Amino acid sequence: MRIVRPYARLMDSTRLLEALARIEWCARISHRSEDAADSSDSDKTKRFIKSVVIEHGDWSVVEHVSASVDMLVDRGITHELVRHRLASYTQESTRFVNYEKKMLPSFIYPKPDIECSRCLAGDESKRLSVHDDHWMHETSGCVESCPYDETWLSGVAHCERVYIGLLKKGWRPQEARSVFPNALASRIVVTTNLRNWRHLFIMRTTKEAHPQMRQVMIPLLTEFTAHVPLLFADIQPDSRQVDNLRLPR
Repeated sequence: MRIVRPYARLMDSTRLLEALARIEWCARISHRSEDAADSSDSDKTKRFIKSVVIEHGDWSVVEHVSASVDMLVDRGITHELVRHRLASYTQESTRFVNYEKKMLPSFIYPKPDIECSRCLAGDESKRLSVHDDHWMHETSGCVESCPYDETWLSGVAHCERVYIGLLKKGWRPQEARSVFPNALASRIVVTTNLRNWRHLFIMRTTKEAHPQMRQVMIPLLTEFTAHVPLLFADIQPDSRQVDNLRLPR
C-alpha cells in the first residue's frame, strides 16, 4: 500500500493575476462605463472594486472570474467538498480505475499533525508491507519506528488485500471498491467562481472545520490571497466560523 500527503494546487494562476481587471470591466457594464476601465492602472482598479464590491457588498460581479484547483484528499473530504453545490467537480472514479492494473491505491493518514517521513518518502510506485512496528520497503528491507497507529495501518492494508483478492476472483472494480475505507486517496478537480471560493474558505478554514480539510484549505487560501489579496486577505484561518460569516460578503 501507499501512504501519501494530501494537497490542493491552483491550476492556472494567471486567471487570478488578471482577476481584478476582469471584475472591474464586468462591473462597469451596468452603467456602461467600461471605457473607463484601465487594466494598466492597478491602483485605480483596486479602488473601484473596494468601493463597488467590498463597501457596497455587491459580490455578484466577482462571479465573472473562476479558478480551478487540483486536489488529492481522502474520500471523506471529497464527500464534504461536493456539498458546495455551486461548483464543477471531476473526481477519480473508483468504478473505472483498477487499482491492481492501473495504479496502486493510495491512502491518507487521518491525523495531519502526525507524519512518518519514511512512509511518505521516495517513489510512490513502490509497494509497502507491514513488518513489526513499521512499514518496510520490500526492495530495501529497511525497518524503523513509525508514528502511525498500527491498528489503522493494519486495517487499511487488510482492505487493500481484500480488494485485490476480489479482483482476482473476477469482481469488477465498481464492485470490489465497496471494501475501500474513507482513507482512500482520491484526486479531484474543483472549479468555481471567486465568490464561491471565498465562501468555501470562510467555511472550511475555521476551528470547526475537519482537520484534514484545514490541512489543504489553509495553504490554498494563502495561495489565493497572494494573488488577489483584496478579495481574500480578510479571511482569518483558525478563527470561529461565526466570526468569518460576519465578514462582508
